[in-house]
Amino acid sequence: MELSALNKSEPDFFAQARRAMVKEQIAARGIKDPQVLHAMNRVPRHFFVPENLQTRAYEDTPLPIGWQQTISQPYIVALMSESLEVKKGEKVLEIGTGSGFQAAVLSELGARVYTVELIPELAARAGETLKKLGYDNIDIYTADGSLGLPDLAPFDAIIVTAAADKVPHPLLEQLKTGGRMLIPVGREGETQELWKIVKTAHGYHRESLGAVIFVPLVNKSSNHKL
Repeated sequence: MELSALNKSEPDFFAQARRAMVKEQIAARGIKDPQVLHAMNRVPRHFFVPENLQTRAYEDTPLPIGWQQTISQPYIVALMSESLEVKKGEKVLEIGTGSGFQAAVLSELGARVYTVELIPELAARAGETLKKLGYDNIDIYTADGSLGLPDLAPFDAIIVTAAADKVPHPLLEQLKTGGRMLIPVGREGETQELWKIVKTAHGYHRESLGAVIFVPLVNKSSNHKL
């Protein structure tokens, strides 16, 4: 993945802040995959947040991006990226494009990314950002993420970046055998649990990766939380 000249001309402040983020917030907290660390150091997070928050882009916190949505904390993005175990050339479905930052990290890991966003304005803005930065292996769809993209299934991996009350069955069906899914499960306003689900020939293996807090996954037809 070759980033555009837009990123190459960034001020030193952002580059230094990003290196410090990777060292102090991510590697120091146990993320070991060198490809994930490299990806987090390459993707310019400040381009994915509102201009008035750019100086805070490399802080260890989620930030608002409008429409009651957030860009996830850098450590959580790194944790999910490492746990998804993406291999070069794999087909990955992301539910909840948001700012586009997680999709960019997956792209840096060599994935072919299909990402779904319910809010048209967010999808459009993410698309513009990703295009400006030169990411050409990410397709964005405006749709009900809980239904996945059945016409493009099956996927090697699925990552859900919003919390559901329960795991949407259509997403499980769209995993390949041996495929991995990461999804936060729990109610809004409560501590949720990040689950890693692996589809096997005999069913599904589920593992908890710990407590998290995400915005809720919503259903397009009802515009209510799942």
